[in-house]
Amino acid sequence: MPEAEGRASLGALLDGAPCGFVSFADDGTITVANATMAEMLGYGRGELEGRRIESLMGVGARIFYQTHFFPLVRLHGRAEEIFLLLRHREGAEVGVLANAVRHERGGAWANDCVFLRVTERRKFEDELLRARRAADEARAQAEAARALAEAQGAELREANDMLEAQALELELHHQQLQEQAAEMEVQAEELSAVNLELIERTEEADRQRDAAEEANRAKSSFLAVMSHELRTPLNAIAGYVQLLEMGIHGPVTAAQLEALGRVERSQKHLLRLINEVLNLARIEAGHVEYMLENVRVPELLEAVWPLVEPQLAERGLSYAAEAGSRLVMRADREKVQQILINLLSNAIKFTPAGGRITVEAHARDDAPGVVFLRVADTGIGIPQDKQGSVFEPFVQVDMSRTRRSQGTGLGLSISRDLARGMGGDLRVRSEEGRGSTFTLSLPAAGAASAD
Repeated sequence: MPEAEGRASLGALLDGAPCGFVSFADDGTITVANATMAEMLGYGRGELEGRRIESLMGVGARIFYQTHFFPLVRLHGRAEEIFLLLRHREGAEVGVLANAVRHERGGAWANDCVFLRVTERRKFEDELLRARRAADEARAQAEAARALAEAQGAELREANDMLEAQALELELHHQQLQEQAAEMEVQAEELSAVNLELIERTEEADRQRDAAEEANRAKSSFLAVMSHELRTPLNAIAGYVQLLEMGIHGPVTAAQLEALGRVERSQKHLLRLINEVLNLARIEAGHVEYMLENVRVPELLEAVWPLVEPQLAERGLSYAAEAGSRLVMRADREKVQQILINLLSNAIKFTPAGGRITVEAHARDDAPGVVFLRVADTGIGIPQDKQGSVFEPFVQVDMSRTRRSQGTGLGLSISRDLARGMGGDLRVRSEEGRGSTFTLSLPAAGAASAD
């Protein structure tokens, strides 16, 4: 009873609407029509139900309905403001604007249309043209959508084929990974065994290193003690030679004086060698102390010159030194002087008569805070394969038994260790047969006042 009252109320509401209303099935059969629609076309109440919707249209409107209007409603589920020319019961044309909505009702599709009557012919024509254009666009869109769907379908099929191929490839790859995983497990076990062996070897190497360090400390201590023990009799020999030369024990002949001179030179040579061994032992034992101060480079070169001038004159070598008056380094004055004397002594030793030795001190823009001191000669040079080892202890360029130069091969090793102990370094650049250049680098102390 309430449902019947609801339908009656809805029917009364539709009959009172100011526009026509029609609901028809997909086959065109009108199932519902309000009183306004029947009155608009000259029919009585209830006469439109059961008729075909196309029967309410003229020939042109019927064709437009079949080709545009109804396909548009089926495709999009709705149509808005479509101009149609309906036919009055007496044959006159009635222009209307149609709005339609398609939905499912009671298990079947229903198309509900609202028809609003228009009276201006021009407006009818414009609306008809717009409706046609909309229908054309809808059809074009439908065709484009169909083409797109076909293209997407082809792409999806191709993508599916690719995915199947990739799935097969992934399965094969998975099998390979499983095999590799098994191999890696075996390798992991082997590596674990190797790692244990390496740990044992490392521990053994640590023990051997500790033993070597202890042996090195014992060696350094032994060298220090032995150097002191050897210096004592050598100093005594020097004292006795001087007493003999002075004639304290009686007159000495010229031949005896010459022999005493040879003894004295040999004693000084041995003492110098022992001092070098002692210095090396002190450096390796870490017993060297550095008294850092501001050292003016020109003054350092002036102090070294008298110590090497006799050797230069004896060998017939020319010498030149150049240093800016404002160059100051932060270093131990005695240690720098020892390094410089070692470098000059080596240059003199390995430079033939008529050669040239130059000392140059300078600073560089690409290395601020560093003073560079270069000692260059025109001597025999150092072979390329020996330049990396000349700073090692007891290594000399000429290691043959017939070499003419004397020494222990400790001078360069001691010099580099002293340079590094003061925060600097010592490097070499040489070409065999053309000479060598040793470069000492030390921290700069800043510019000194001009002389």
